[in-house]
Amino acid sequence: MKIIENKQIKEKVYLETLENGMKVIIIPKEHTEKKYIIWGTKFGSIDNHFIEPTTGKEIQVPDGVAHYLEHKMFEQENGVDSLYKLMSLGLDANAYTTNDHTAYLFGGTNNFYEGLDELMDYVQHPYFTDENVEKERGIIGQEIGRYDDEPAWKLYVNMMDCLYTNNPVKLDIAGTVESISKITKETLFSCYNTFYHPSNMILCVSGNFKPEQILEEIKKRLLPREKIGEIKRIYPEHEYKINKPFKEQKMDVNIPLFITGFRDILENENKIMKHIAIEIILNSLIGKSSKLYQELYNTGLLLGTLDFDYEFSDEYSHVIITEQSENPEKVNEKLLEVLTNTTVSIEDFERSKKALYGGYLSEYDDVENIGRMFLQDAVKGINSLDYINVFKTINLEYVNKIQKDLFKKEMSALSIVRK
Repeated sequence: MKIIENKQIKEKVYLETLENGMKVIIIPKEHTEKKYIIWGTKFGSIDNHFIEPTTGKEIQVPDGVAHYLEHKMFEQENGVDSLYKLMSLGLDANAYTTNDHTAYLFGGTNNFYEGLDELMDYVQHPYFTDENVEKERGIIGQEIGRYDDEPAWKLYVNMMDCLYTNNPVKLDIAGTVESISKITKETLFSCYNTFYHPSNMILCVSGNFKPEQILEEIKKRLLPREKIGEIKRIYPEHEYKINKPFKEQKMDVNIPLFITGFRDILENENKIMKHIAIEIILNSLIGKSSKLYQELYNTGLLLGTLDFDYEFSDEYSHVIITEQSENPEKVNEKLLEVLTNTTVSIEDFERSKKALYGGYLSEYDDVENIGRMFLQDAVKGINSLDYINVFKTINLEYVNKIQKDLFKKEMSALSIVRK
């Protein structure tokens, strides 16, 4: 196995690419009883158009297939629901679907290997019938209905509609009631056989493991699979302008919710360095210690701290800033003014950099945080440990460049949900 070590934070990561192409990441943590595993496939809601590797046929699947497939993976031919079986072992089990990947996971202190048996069994044995696919349609339809009634979710979906015209990141991860009505067992098998191949999957484990031993345990539970060619995803061309600057929706909320968003133009930047730079900018200029936040809070324009996030992949990239306010338009105006006209001072740069570094180190205190972080970064082609090294090299000049490139009024939008 390849070993990556960071002596500064005393962490070792073991990396192995198996013969079938699957990537395994092992992060040993000796001083804990808890163990955690997360097994992901690079198949998310944006992957709805692709070339099937075995046939060379171009496939366009209905929106929501990745999420639908995640739901169906737990049902086994013998009638067992694997999620409930894992939970009956005292394990905290779950699964999720995002824009760019799907993951199955569990954590706990006891019965780890019994859980590993179940996890690696159900993920490798899809069981789809006309009847059980139809039954799931109603369940997911109800879930979609619940999300449609959730103000925070509609706020986010509307922002994606503002920032993007054709990019599939604007689609609801679960799809729509109409789109999932077109999903069949054949659709699910086609996507499973394409995207759940080991060569498209990453498995991360963290906890008190001997790396060589846990690797052997994983390998002996893997089923043989025929090799397939490269998965060729088909995405729309990259966009260089936003779709619309504003979207408002009326819902039953006491205080208006808003998102201020900024579309980023995808460039050949160092992903890690850019991510850190954006975090420094946001913490410095609109974080809890910033002059703007104090002004907005003291004048009653904000009720709490601004939540902000940088979401990115090879196909999309944006910053979103979220909160509640009686006057979201005014807050948005203030945010645009500061983010487009005020540069980060050297004092704020050093303070934010130090705080972010401490926050990043704290992620290593928890095996779940570690496993999830390494998987999500690996999907994006990033080794999480590299963040530590990049922190040493980033400077204020680079931060100022990223701010100038990203935070532009013409690439911003406002989404509001109010009564």
